[in-house]
Amino acid sequence: MQNVNAEQIRPHMPVVCSDGGQFATVDHTDVGDTIKLTKDEQGQHHWIPVSWVTRVDEHVHVDRPGQQAMQQWSSEEPAAAETASTRS
Repeated sequence: MQNVNAEQIRPHMPVVCSDGGQFATVDHTDVGDTIKLTKDEQGQHHWIPVSWVTRVDEHVHVDRPGQQAMQQWSSEEPAAAETASTRS
């Protein structure tokens, strides 16, 4: 797998799973190598690790099917991001 430059990941980019469908949209990248996703239909943010990303073009492509990604994403802000936001 190739290294992905997290700086290529931009807000509002579609996040596409390995089976080709969009399952989320980027809110922004967070400290700790995580990507914060925009709120879902229930108003909840989710986070995925940058390590899931296989490539970035006009989309952010991840290495797993959408259903698996949604089961494995985090619904809690990563500790590193919480620490950074409390310092601001």
